[in-house]
Amino acid sequence: MERDIYDITIIGGGPAGMYAAFYSGMREMKTKIIEAKHELGGFMRTYPEKLVWDVGGIEPVRCEAIIQSLIVQAKTFDPAIVFGQEVVEMDKGEDGIFTLTANNGEQHYTRTILLATGRGITRIQKLTVEGADRYELSNLHYTVTSLNRFKDKRVLISGGGDSAVDWAIEMAPLAKEVYVVHRRDDFSAFESSVKRMKAVATAYVPYVVSRLHGKDNKIASVTLQHVDSKEEMRLEVDEVLVNHGYDRNFGGAILKWGLDCEEYGVAVTPTMRTSIAGVFGAGDIITHQSKVRLIAGAFNDAVLAVNSAKLYLDPTESKMAGVSSHNDRFADKNEDLRQKHRSSQSSTIY
Repeated sequence: MERDIYDITIIGGGPAGMYAAFYSGMREMKTKIIEAKHELGGFMRTYPEKLVWDVGGIEPVRCEAIIQSLIVQAKTFDPAIVFGQEVVEMDKGEDGIFTLTANNGEQHYTRTILLATGRGITRIQKLTVEGADRYELSNLHYTVTSLNRFKDKRVLISGGGDSAVDWAIEMAPLAKEVYVVHRRDDFSAFESSVKRMKAVATAYVPYVVSRLHGKDNKIASVTLQHVDSKEEMRLEVDEVLVNHGYDRNFGGAILKWGLDCEEYGVAVTPTMRTSIAGVFGAGDIITHQSKVRLIAGAFNDAVLAVNSAKLYLDPTESKMAGVSSHNDRFADKNEDLRQKHRSSQSSTIY
């Protein structure tokens, strides 16, 4: 049976994986994405309503809008996309072709691999309070899909990281009251954000949520307990948001391949090469001395990784793709866009 062999297979469909799919298309590489979940977006899917400020060249925009733009861009050169499969095994044949085996037994063949599994398979750290799960379908939340849900409500946010603090800042103009409960005196979020949060919300530190009190299948109030003195207080609330972080599995079986790893992920060179020839990395899965853990940083990782993969396949190739304004791959696409623009202009002339 003839194998369908790809030039590059990207494991993971977050921002690094999606941009890598676009850029590998620019480099005329036959590309496949394998995503363990059933949609692209990766960890960004956990905060779709959040405003993102730090992507170059675009104004502050909802994360969901960035995801949708990245999906459209990733599909520019028609990569194969496989959903719902977790890669569990990797073998490299004598001919240099990698065989990737998924958890359902399906096999994928590729000349190079790009690891872009981000934060890995994540599981939300849930509120460890008796009976909390019964409110998950009513007013206990672990992510925010619509800010309007919290309009004119008394909102309690449990957590001390960037997500908890950012949500408090964004909800404050909408909500009736915002309370932030953190088990430590100091927040781990950016200092400037903590200062803004304390100006618009009421912070209880060091406290934890110790009990939930329900009415009509909803949380009506919560008991907070002081971490040191054990003193308790009770707050009436309408909505509870928990941001206690995630249990992460950085790549699952991937980390058993024998890759060199450090505390924060797979070790790579400045050109995104791992310790296994033909395997590259990008995004939050990897670490190196100059690593930038931003969405913008993931894009740069992807470019470097794809360029290294291209040179691995053919050292005589150019070190990078031609810029889009002068790249022949965009000639037909540019003309299509011009035709659409002309048509839209002519349709407005009466």
